[in-house]
Amino acid sequence: MRTKINFRQYGLYLIRWQLSTPILAVTLIVLASLSKISATIVANLIGGLIFFWVDKFIFTSPLLLAQWQVEENVQCCDCGKISRGYRLVKTSNYDRSKSPPKFRCEHCSQIKTQQLRQAGITV
Repeated sequence: MRTKINFRQYGLYLIRWQLSTPILAVTLIVLASLSKISATIVANLIGGLIFFWVDKFIFTSPLLLAQWQVEENVQCCDCGKISRGYRLVKTSNYDRSKSPPKFRCEHCSQIKTQQLRQAGITV
């Protein structure tokens, strides 16, 4: 099974992860009068309250969705050639994110893209 990775989402998640460290460290310093376990629990609860919303944005925002999926060594669904495959996943008026993927070689992808444009799809 191929895993689809959206590197924009992944990069933002890694940055978010690094930003959580100083926030939780400051929380632990402020709560130093509590026991280590209690301070850690409170710090993690505060982190969860903050970063749930950040993570939700990262993983559900349409601004961060990948429009194209590109895979290596796939069979073109049109001509059968084994090559790098392209698949348009989503645009403003086109959404195949829940459809089974159909990859096309570069040549067939260009033809399909032109057909979609003629059908009024924004590409």
